[in-house]
Amino acid sequence: MPRLSLAALSARWRGVALTLIIGVTTLWLAAAGQLVLYIHPRYVVFTVVLTVIGMALALLALALSPDGDDEPGHGGEDAQAAQHDVSAAAAAGAESPARRSSILGTAGLVVTATVAASLVVLPPATLTSATAGTRGLGSAVVTTSGGDGPATGPTSTYTVLDWATRLRQSTDIGTYENQSVDVTGFVSPSPDDPDNSFFVTRFVVTCCAVDAQPVGVPVYDPGWSKDLKKNQWVRIRGSFATNPSTASSAPITLAPRTLTKIAQPRDPYLY
Repeated sequence: MPRLSLAALSARWRGVALTLIIGVTTLWLAAAGQLVLYIHPRYVVFTVVLTVIGMALALLALALSPDGDDEPGHGGEDAQAAQHDVSAAAAAGAESPARRSSILGTAGLVVTATVAASLVVLPPATLTSATAGTRGLGSAVVTTSGGDGPATGPTSTYTVLDWATRLRQSTDIGTYENQSVDVTGFVSPSPDDPDNSFFVTRFVVTCCAVDAQPVGVPVYDPGWSKDLKKNQWVRIRGSFATNPSTASSAPITLAPRTLTKIAQPRDPYLY
């Protein structure tokens, strides 16, 4: 039975290598707890299982594939004819389609390997205030798997998402009297009054980071940029009050009692 040419073997191994590179990278991210920075936690197990199945099928297909595609008795003639055509094309100065395919395949393999290596070696970059500004911070309506109804329990345990939902439902300052606020998020300048106000911001993921929506609680803190920078993670404790800013469109704002700089949490997203 005729054997595969070097080009055919190379093409076959490139396909398997691509599958294995993507699969190993995905499994590494899952084991390191970083896959949740790209997809919702509820999809992690599903993704890992499909990745393992895909890698196993790729190896199985390689193991079960025949050594050649030509029928016995005709392989030699077909190979000689193909070789003659290639030689003729080369003599005429034409580039072999097989060579172009090999170059493109190798380039794709190199690019994929480079991207995979960067995901493993470089620290994952989370979404920032720049993305929040382009995705409608303060105006986006977010629906999570748990629904968008009001949160329950002590208000001291409410997240940025919980408070942003309540502020969207009611702008009556009386409903927020004697309610303590303790929220964590990163700093996003207010688009209306960036000198005096900012949003303590989080991204809410429903499927993956691509569809993440920003939610934020407005904070009135004149001159905040002297001590804080954009994207700085903070923990703010305080209470709500009528917004004294005449430039801001937010009727209610968080008045900080304490503001503490913190490191980015291991899982920066809300779900």
